[in-house]
Amino acid sequence: MLPALDALAGPVLLVDGGRQVAALTPALEARLGGTVRAGTPLTEVLVPHGGAERLESLLTEGRETSARMRTGSRTHPVRVRAVALTEGTKGLGWALLVAPEAERDTEGNAELFHGVWTRDPELQRIFRIVEKVARTESSVLVRGESGTGKELIAHALHALSPRSKGPFRAINCAALPPNLLESELFGHVRGAFTGAVRDSPGHFRLANKGSLFLDEVAEMPLDLQAKMLRVLETRTVIPVGGREPVPVDVRIIAATHRALRREVEAGRFRADLMYRLRVVPIFLPSLRERPGDILPLAMRFLDELRQRGSRRVERFSPGARRLLEGHTWPGNVRELRNVMEYTYVIGEGPVVREADLPPEFSEPRRVPPATLAGPPSLLDAEKVRAALAQAGGNRSEAARLLGISRVTLWRRLRDLDVPGSE
Repeated sequence: MLPALDALAGPVLLVDGGRQVAALTPALEARLGGTVRAGTPLTEVLVPHGGAERLESLLTEGRETSARMRTGSRTHPVRVRAVALTEGTKGLGWALLVAPEAERDTEGNAELFHGVWTRDPELQRIFRIVEKVARTESSVLVRGESGTGKELIAHALHALSPRSKGPFRAINCAALPPNLLESELFGHVRGAFTGAVRDSPGHFRLANKGSLFLDEVAEMPLDLQAKMLRVLETRTVIPVGGREPVPVDVRIIAATHRALRREVEAGRFRADLMYRLRVVPIFLPSLRERPGDILPLAMRFLDELRQRGSRRVERFSPGARRLLEGHTWPGNVRELRNVMEYTYVIGEGPVVREADLPPEFSEPRRVPPATLAGPPSLLDAEKVRAALAQAGGNRSEAARLLGISRVTLWRRLRDLDVPGSE
């Protein structure tokens, strides 16, 4: 028996074991401005971006997804997460937790856009660009550091596009050796190489009528870049070991953490392919460029963890706030999520304290060598003093961190009139 509506809080859609609507909570009816008749098949009410396959993963795996919810003649863009309802080993149905796709709160005008949450006006401006570009067929290059949400933006571009009913395929160009990457992209015929015991279509053909996401595209080897360019120009692929071109209709969304123009200048990337992929560039800011998002995002992650555990976190201590806000977050939002999971498991009680954070937060901050190294003429006093402090006053070690000789360091110390350099 499904739970009574008064036992549920917030906007919730109850679905029975036959995948039919059982009831809507008053909060959901108020948010949608209407209701849905009990007994209506779920497929007539909820249309996930990605079709039946995404609906199945929503119900069976509990994955949050973007969708459109229908009430009468109106449709509403929403985010949905399913919680299975059981009695012993018997499945009763699901409670679908529903939130608007562009969820805004009253504190700081925050927005949830296809899984990316922010209060930052610049990132919200990028969301509006994504909405415009999604309606076109233009190739998009998403630039951003690891962990900034490049694949989520790629999913949004697909979900908001006319191709949303088609497949979305993703491949990481840095994760596979060149020979295997070519086969994964373009497919192969039986007998093309050792182990090719059957034909394989490849990602391009599997993404036909949909979108293909090429992550870390700057890592693609040069010889494969030439073949990729031919595919984009002819809209056909030739499988490895094959002879006949196969037509494909795919929109390319690429992503990289490198600047493609610099890769072209260094001879590591083809300029003609860059122009094909970089029709519309989208630059995602790092988390350290969105300092106002750090603590709110951290609390959101802790709230998600609370739904699977017993601890309820209500606030951060002043010391923990200071450490979190002062961290450089090289892994961006992905790193923040992992840090919050560590904090949730290690800490106790409603307050996150300094001792609950991972060990690196309590260690003395070290200046990364990459930020110290540079030509002697560019070594300003701040870098030199930072290297000396990191090396504990040891000039040989400081010179190593700066990537210069000890004599060069001595000369720079003298030029900067640092005491003891004569």
